[in-house]
Amino acid sequence: MKSTVILAAAGAFAPLVSAHGYVTQAVINSVTWPGWNPNVDPYLSPAPQRIFRKIPGNGPVIDLSLIDVQCNGYTDGGFATAPAALSATAVAGGTVTLTWTQWPESHKGPVITYMAKCPSSCTNYSPGTAKVWFKVAEAGKSSSGVWATTPFETNPAAPYSFKIPTGLAPGNYIVRHEIIALHAAYSYPGAQVYPSCFQITVGGSGTRSPPSSSLVSFPGAYTGSTPGITYDMYTNTGAYPIPGPALWS
Repeated sequence: MKSTVILAAAGAFAPLVSAHGYVTQAVINSVTWPGWNPNVDPYLSPAPQRIFRKIPGNGPVIDLSLIDVQCNGYTDGGFATAPAALSATAVAGGTVTLTWTQWPESHKGPVITYMAKCPSSCTNYSPGTAKVWFKVAEAGKSSSGVWATTPFETNPAAPYSFKIPTGLAPGNYIVRHEIIALHAAYSYPGAQVYPSCFQITVGGSGTRSPPSSSLVSFPGAYTGSTPGITYDMYTNTGAYPIPGPALWS
């Protein structure tokens, strides 16, 4: 009976996930980790333990001054972004592969990934508005005009991979991965930010850490005047200026 109720509740919210999207899983160090499913996981008892921080739904953040832009705005227990219960084991220089739900063809834009080091365990840490995030991967629009989100429009969506920086110092990190949809970004507010955060523990003997000049905060990294945030994708046919700091590698 309980499973029937859970499935019925999930079904009642099913239309919410048809228009936008979220990350459904991550493959890290050959282990597959399911993402937080906002359509099902909140209704399960006991609540599932994930490496992904909770998200309230599949919708975007548009007001870039809100803490919601950090990890999609799910608050819990006094944290601006509720920490996840688990962390995945990872290695510096290793590849992380992420899968999104099928992405709407109209919602084209860049795909950007950041990391932030936790002072100790990530399971009890929220960065707040501190400048702790450094960019590790980005993709915008190719010279032939193909957007980074285009492979996600297939069913199932094509996976997306990025590398953890080689030589990164060991420790616990939050990964912040996002799509910025630009279909309404010709004025601000208009750009739609879809962030997803998950936790990893990087092992090894690396010694590299980004300098303070490479660190940004969320909110703070993007404003309405940031190149690539207010952007008319229909009239701008040249190169796209990916928002945020330079890649740290």
